[in-house]
Amino acid sequence: MRFLPIGPRTLLAELDDLDQTLALFDALLADPVPGVAEIVPAARTLMIRTAPGVAADGRLAGAVLARQPAPGTPPNARASETVELPVTYDGEDLADVAAHMGLTEAEVIAAHQETTWQVAFCGFAPGFAYMTCDDPRFELPRRPAPRTRIPAGSVALAGRFCGVYPQETPGGWQLIGRTEVPMWDLSRDPPALLRPGVRCRFVARRAEVRPSAAIPQPQPRQGLRVLSTAFPIVFQDEGRPGQGGQGVSASGALDMGAARRANRAVGNPSDAPVLEITLGPVRLRADQPMTLALTGASPASVAGHAVPRGAAFAVDAGDEIAIDPPQAGMRSYLALRGGFRVAPVLGSAATDTLAHVGPEQVAAGAVLAPANRPATAAAAAEPEPALPKPGDLVELPVTLGPRTDWFTPQMVQHFLTQEWLVTPQSSRVGIRLQGDAVTREDATELPSEGTETGAIQIPHSGQPVLFLADHPLTGGYPVIATLRPEALDLAGQIPPGARIRFTASADFAPITPERPA
Repeated sequence: MRFLPIGPRTLLAELDDLDQTLALFDALLADPVPGVAEIVPAARTLMIRTAPGVAADGRLAGAVLARQPAPGTPPNARASETVELPVTYDGEDLADVAAHMGLTEAEVIAAHQETTWQVAFCGFAPGFAYMTCDDPRFELPRRPAPRTRIPAGSVALAGRFCGVYPQETPGGWQLIGRTEVPMWDLSRDPPALLRPGVRCRFVARRAEVRPSAAIPQPQPRQGLRVLSTAFPIVFQDEGRPGQGGQGVSASGALDMGAARRANRAVGNPSDAPVLEITLGPVRLRADQPMTLALTGASPASVAGHAVPRGAAFAVDAGDEIAIDPPQAGMRSYLALRGGFRVAPVLGSAATDTLAHVGPEQVAAGAVLAPANRPATAAAAAEPEPALPKPGDLVELPVTLGPRTDWFTPQMVQHFLTQEWLVTPQSSRVGIRLQGDAVTREDATELPSEGTETGAIQIPHSGQPVLFLADHPLTGGYPVIATLRPEALDLAGQIPPGARIRFTASADFAPITPERPA
C-alpha cells in the first residue's frame, strides 16, 4: 500500500485492486481511525479526509496500514438486488468503442447486454455508479479530452467500468447510449437508483418513466425581489461535507471568507445561506424594510448612494439595490439579517451546479423571502482583501500530489513555472487553464479515484483544470498537484483573462507510514 499526499488534511491510500480497496474500506468502517472524517472509495484507492486539527501525515498512514486486512480477504457482501435498465444505443462514441474492442457495433451492444454489471462504488456526481464486469474486452480508454457537456442519462464506458450520467455534466467517458430512467431522485428513498453492490442488466428498449413527485415550493409575495441579473444567482452556505458516500461533494461558497464576513456584518451565524452573485449587474428591490450586507467583488448602491463595502446597510420598502459589475474579482456575497427562507437539501442550502443538488438557481422575477431567524449584533465592516483583475498574475500555493510522479521532473517544473491563462470556460465546477501543454511519456489510464477541492487535473490535452467547490467527487485524469486550502477563496475570485502561477514549497514524496505508539 502507498500513501500519497493531497493536502494538510487529505491523503490517498493506494492498493493493488478493487477487492483490496473495498476490504480496507470495510475494515476502516468497522474499526475507525480516530480523527478520520470521511473516506471516498474508488477503483484502487481510498481518499481519506481528517477532522479539523488532525493532520493527514505519517501517523495517520500508519494507523490506516495497521487496519489492512490479510491478503485475500474479500470485501463484505453488499446489496443484492438487480436493476433492469432500458437503453437506446445511439451514443456518439459507439463506433469508436467498436473499433477499440475489435467488434461491430451490433456485437458491442450484444456484449453490453449479456454482461451483468455490478456497482463497486459511487462518485463523480450524485447517482453516478461505477459498475464493473468480468468481460476484459470492456477495458476501454477515456476520450483524449473530456466533453464540456454530456446529456443526462448517457450510458458510458471507461476502464472496465460502465456508468450512467445522472445529470448534464462534463465528462471523458465513451458514450454508447442513453436511458430515460433517473439515476438520482430526491423524492426516492434512497435517492440513488444504483448503489454499491446492486447488479444491473441493460436491455435495448425505451423506458417507461413516470415523473417523480415534486414538492411544491410556494412563491413568496414579499421579500427581496430580483429585478434583473446578468448571470444566475445561487444560494450558498458552508456546504454539505461528509456526503461522499452517496456521491455528493461539499459544494458551498467559492469565497467562503467573503460569505462569512457578510453574515457577520448583519449578525447572522456563519453558516446562514447567502446569495452568491457572479459578476453583474444585478438589480434588486426590497418589498419591506430589511438589513443587508455585501462582500466580495462588486460595489453596490441604494438610490444612487454608494454602500460601504462589507458593512451592514438598511433599506426601506421600495428601495432598489444596484450591484455593479466588479473591477476586480468574480463573486460577491449578499447576506440578509435573519437569513433567507430557503429549504435545505441534504442538510445544506448550497446549490451544487454540477450535481443539481440544492435550491434552484435564482433568476429575474424571483422573490426571496426573509427567514426572520434570531440574529446578534451587527459587526463592524471587516477589511476586504484585494482581488485579481484580468491581466493580473496570481500565485497560488499547491501541495504536489497525489499523481505528480506520473510526470517527469522536467514536466513538473514546466507546470510550476508556466503562467496559465484563465479561460472564459471556467465555472463553479473548475477553472480551465490554457498554456503550453503538460504532457506524459505514455497514455496510461488512471483508474477513477477521489478528487479534493483544489485538485489540478491534467487531461490528455495537457491543459489543466483546477477543481472548485462543485467539482466531481471522483475523476480519472491524474492530479499533478492540489491547491492549499488557504488559497481556495482567492482561486474562486480569479476572473477570465488573469494568469496563474502555481508554487510548491516542497518536492513530491509519498507519505511514509509511522508505526502507532
